[in-house]
Amino acid sequence: MLVLLPPSEGKASGGSGPALDLAGLSLPGLTQARERVIDSLVTLCEGDEMKALEVLGLGPKLRGEVLRNLELREAPTLPVAELYTGVLYDALALGTLDKAAARRASRSMLVFSGLWGALRPTDRVPPYRLSMGVRLPGLGALPALWRTALDTALPELAGGGLVLDLRSSAYTPAWRPTGAVAGRTATVRVLHEREVDGVVRRTVVSHFNKATKGRLTRQLLEDGAQPRTPAQLADTWRDLGWTVEAQPPAKRGTPWALDVVVSEI
Repeated sequence: MLVLLPPSEGKASGGSGPALDLAGLSLPGLTQARERVIDSLVTLCEGDEMKALEVLGLGPKLRGEVLRNLELREAPTLPVAELYTGVLYDALALGTLDKAAARRASRSMLVFSGLWGALRPTDRVPPYRLSMGVRLPGLGALPALWRTALDTALPELAGGGLVLDLRSSAYTPAWRPTGAVAGRTATVRVLHEREVDGVVRRTVVSHFNKATKGRLTRQLLEDGAQPRTPAQLADTWRDLGWTVEAQPPAKRGTPWALDVVVSEI
């Protein structure tokens, strides 16, 4: 099973590990693209500060993020499992998994990133600020740059197993599963079901959507289940107490859609 997660704008304040070793990161096929993005980002942040803030989509109060990007090659690193904060990662709580579940996370999880492409939980990187939607000078749209490298790396990683795609919409263009891999891919939507004036209504709630995806992933890791198809994944979550409605793809070469229905948020 391969679990695809978005990053988080919220990150730990710093690490205590050695400086960045690009060659030591997982998915070595991404190294050249990572070097290009780092070079462009550092060059941007070395120049006019106001322009850097504008390009990165940051306000004046976040000048410290520009300075942080300047130190990418020298700053202390920390594991990806400790780097990201925010709603999804608070619910996932990778640092509190037992050893067996942590090993499953290191084998199955990939966190997408505008700066790194995709990372394993055990990869060590410094804190940074770069969203996938940023257009860096000389590089253009980041999803197009990463797609070239990820189209080669990820189908091999997926192999013949399940792909659980929990990424947000900003990160899906960096890699879209196709062909047989798409048929083994499941996307997830979290729906809040409640009765309003005698009518049952369902709505998508962004904040709770993230928290629920974190809990769903954590339970899979703790349970040790190894579903190989989206249908088996839906059954696994049902066994764990969730209400799941599975929608097979309308046409070949597209992912399954799983709706997780909750009554409390």
